[in-house]
Amino acid sequence: MLYIDCIDELNSGKNLLAFSGGVDSSALFFLLLENQIKFDIALVNYGIREQSIKEQTYALTLAKRYKLKAYTIQSPQFDNNFEKNARDFRYRFFNKIIKRENYTNLITAHQLNDQMEWLLMRLVKGAGVVELLGLESKTIRDNYRLIRPILHHSKDELLEYLKKHNYKYFIDSSNSDIKYERNYFRKKFSDSLIEEYRDGISRSFEYLKDDKRVLTTGYREIFHYRELYIIELTNPAIKTRVIDIYLKRLGYLLSSSQREKLKKENSIVFGAVWAVEIIDNKIFIAPYIKKPMPKRYKESCRVANIAPKIRGYCYINKLEPKMVLQS
Repeated sequence: MLYIDCIDELNSGKNLLAFSGGVDSSALFFLLLENQIKFDIALVNYGIREQSIKEQTYALTLAKRYKLKAYTIQSPQFDNNFEKNARDFRYRFFNKIIKRENYTNLITAHQLNDQMEWLLMRLVKGAGVVELLGLESKTIRDNYRLIRPILHHSKDELLEYLKKHNYKYFIDSSNSDIKYERNYFRKKFSDSLIEEYRDGISRSFEYLKDDKRVLTTGYREIFHYRELYIIELTNPAIKTRVIDIYLKRLGYLLSSSQREKLKKENSIVFGAVWAVEIIDNKIFIAPYIKKPMPKRYKESCRVANIAPKIRGYCYINKLEPKMVLQS
């Protein structure tokens, strides 16, 4: 019997489903309907396969049949680094819709096989528990919640559900192309592991998530404005994990070497974009902006103990320093 997580959040929010017409999103589409969850759909047509037009037509047909709003877009052609560029384009599209139409939840159809792929890809590069478990049922983004309500179900379970109810779906042929990293791990490792040890792997993820919750206690967010975060640590041992969590929220992934650097330094700019500074027990994260500031403002920042590398961001956003750290 298939079920979905985060029912309360889905019932209380305005929902946008990231839809493709594939096995995962098609199964989630009908599960949401079965659970009487209201939602609309958004689809990106990458135009790399002949059936892309059919998938888009199917999405529009479903939307009309069930009286849903449907948002579609044609992506540009990506000549290199397709996975990253496609993901960035997709989430810019979703973010634009969410902001314009005031959605509170973005629903994605990540499932158990996706969790396994993520873990294996991070495992071979060097990662801790927090990084290995990058997919959560609920993640808070800047202006919405990202909800993955079927992480506990495998692709085979979803496929069986679709076949049982005679629901239409498409098979993405590009998912077999192992030139893409995720497909390589899927074809070589994760699918066969899930097929053989599904129940044990599913239980292990639940245990690991409990461990992760314990590991990520020991901090609290004391200020947030747009892309500026200030976090207070009560457990210094989790400094790197906390910074990694917040940079992911901002769309930036730390490499293993960058994590090592964080263990040694307290003032770093990553990718020439993100400033991270640790002062006493506080972590400051914001875009790194060099901007001439009036002497009075710089002095106010110094008195309020605002980290130097984030002062430019505070200044251009007209944040009063004494109000930033009033907590």
